[in-house]
Amino acid sequence: MEQKDASPLGQSNNKQSISISKSNAEHMQQDVSELLRIRREKLDAMISEGRNPFIAVKYPQDTHSARIHDDFESYEGKPVVIAGRIMTKRVMGKAAFADVQDRDGRIQIYVRRDAVGDEGYTNFKKWDIGDFIGAKGEVFKTHMGEVSIRVNEISLLSKSLRALPEKFHGLRDMELRYRQRYLDLIVNPEIKNTFMNRSLIIKTIRQFLDARGFMETETPVLQLIAGGAAARPFITHHNTLDMDMFLRISPELPLKRLIIGGLERVYEIGRAFRNEGIDITHNPEFTLLELYQAYTDYKGMMELCEDMFRQLAHAITGSGVVTWGEYELDFESPFARLTVLDAVKQFGGVDFTKIKTLDEARTIAAQHHVEFLPRHAIGDILWLFFEKYGESKLIQPTFLMDYPVEISPLTKRKPDAPDYTERFELFVCGKECANAYSELNDPIDQRARFEHQEKMLAAGDDEANRIDEDFLLAMEYGMPPTGGMGIGIERLVMLLTNSASIRDVMLFPTMKPV
Repeated sequence: MEQKDASPLGQSNNKQSISISKSNAEHMQQDVSELLRIRREKLDAMISEGRNPFIAVKYPQDTHSARIHDDFESYEGKPVVIAGRIMTKRVMGKAAFADVQDRDGRIQIYVRRDAVGDEGYTNFKKWDIGDFIGAKGEVFKTHMGEVSIRVNEISLLSKSLRALPEKFHGLRDMELRYRQRYLDLIVNPEIKNTFMNRSLIIKTIRQFLDARGFMETETPVLQLIAGGAAARPFITHHNTLDMDMFLRISPELPLKRLIIGGLERVYEIGRAFRNEGIDITHNPEFTLLELYQAYTDYKGMMELCEDMFRQLAHAITGSGVVTWGEYELDFESPFARLTVLDAVKQFGGVDFTKIKTLDEARTIAAQHHVEFLPRHAIGDILWLFFEKYGESKLIQPTFLMDYPVEISPLTKRKPDAPDYTERFELFVCGKECANAYSELNDPIDQRARFEHQEKMLAAGDDEANRIDEDFLLAMEYGMPPTGGMGIGIERLVMLLTNSASIRDVMLFPTMKPV
């Protein structure tokens, strides 16, 4: 009986809530339309008076807000020219204050009628929050101790026709922030630090590799065969050649062709595309670093990887310690090293060295509720065990080594254990942050691996590699012993900037249209 009484009451309240929500939305839309109308009228009035704000194309800005704040003693009493967006404005009779936001932050300006003239002051009072202005004046401190600029000349450089959202109420919705990143950067300027650090990370990587004799290269984004990784590609069509092509999932195979050609040390930082799901660590379009070095192996790549991550940590944090979530990560000490077999034995309690047949592997998987597919071999099932039991346990920087050959189609086998390969991935906080091998340089073995991948593709694995005959032809001319490594830039930036989602470190993440 109580449920029957409660149900209509709940429905009534819900309808009322929806009605109020719609009403609020309608009022907000009316407010936006009214503000748009007012600002357009202001623009029309300016143009009719011969003061079109969109004509200005150059302004002699000579400094930024942060430099003035950080070095006030050098700037005090000196003339400066700044430019930026009005973020606040307070008019008090014959004087006014405004906060101007530029690339580096905000600075207060003090505008007086007797300093800028009647016309200049009258015009300034009509300008809106969001308008771009230029100001010339002298640096001083107010009685309240705030670093400011006493303006003697002010100009409107561009007009804002829409009101900016208020920071704490108008742009808190994360979806909206990702979709309208330009507003996010204006209203939440602190997020600029993440993207400035992203730029610094890429710059540091280039400096690190250039100093070690690597050459930066560019390889095709449009490829005839999508290879170099286990991923489903995007397919496009070239009209003139009348053939399908793929957006690259990796630059690996073209870069290896350059190693075969004698370039010895090469790298590329560029976009890769994988037609896969979207979550906090995956975006269909992302930035990938791949590097290859002749005459080394995966142990050489470990040394390079460890040195690079340590240098990156110092560049971003000033030390070898990085905070991510609740963890303090130590990049200063030597990284831990653990084989896939040992990880499954340690964390899953299963010793795969004692499993000799596929039936035994399937039986132990069923006992541990590890799901597998009919096409999976022993090495595939071993990896499924690691994903279930071991992956989340690797918090501090750890090199996970010696992967099963079934999941490493481009990797050299271990001479003393041919079912495993000379491959490692760097795990931090339970996430893979780098992937490296001793590159397979035996064209006969490589063809056999490709043929196995084709069988996997036919069996339903849409991430399997296809046979790349041109790459096999290149290998037959001879490929030196080579070490290679790939690092996803977004995951690296997430790690070094304490960001929880890949969307937080991409200026324009892929979003479904609204």
